[in-house]
Amino acid sequence: MVSPDTLKAPPRDYAPLLRTLLGWLFTVLLLGGVAWWSWQQPFTERFRVGWELVRMPAPTALPVPVEGVRATTIADTWGGPRGTDRRHEGVDIFAPRGTPVRATTLGIVSSIREGGLGGRQVWVIGPARQRHYYAHLEGWAPGLSEGDVVRPGDVLGFVGDSGNARGTPTHLHYGIYGDAGAFNPWPLLREGASSAAKAPASEAAAE
Repeated sequence: MVSPDTLKAPPRDYAPLLRTLLGWLFTVLLLGGVAWWSWQQPFTERFRVGWELVRMPAPTALPVPVEGVRATTIADTWGGPRGTDRRHEGVDIFAPRGTPVRATTLGIVSSIREGGLGGRQVWVIGPARQRHYYAHLEGWAPGLSEGDVVRPGDVLGFVGDSGNARGTPTHLHYGIYGDAGAFNPWPLLREGASSAAKAPASEAAAE
């Protein structure tokens, strides 16, 4: 007669399975660490910023993109007639030739080119994938390239009269384009000035 003890299944050896699971866990952690490290490196900055821009809301206030110019001195020329078949789709910001033109938002330079009505121009993709248009430049900032990440205040170029502005008082044409086309930047510049004026007062009250 067979003893009941001899019918018991031998104890299972879980060591190989445990080693396999630990190996997979180590691999996953290693790949995750490499991915995190890579995401923080300069060579992935464009992808990080691009992902951030898609998730950011459209700005409700902007700084004036021309150095030294106050928003209160900028006329709202949006929609003004240009020739017989066009309307002005932006604002003109007058300043001496060579005055630095600065980015108004975080963004990625999508185009640097010369031609057409805008002459020397820079396009920047900003928050909510709105496109910011800087035109009639005298020249571009040294070293600026398509694909560069720019932050508010970074120099893009310099005020001039290129394109169809040749011979007129030097100025920057600044435009913003959303999903529905161009819209008026002037209220955002005025709101930017208003917000900047309120900030010192709020700081003083907090002290």
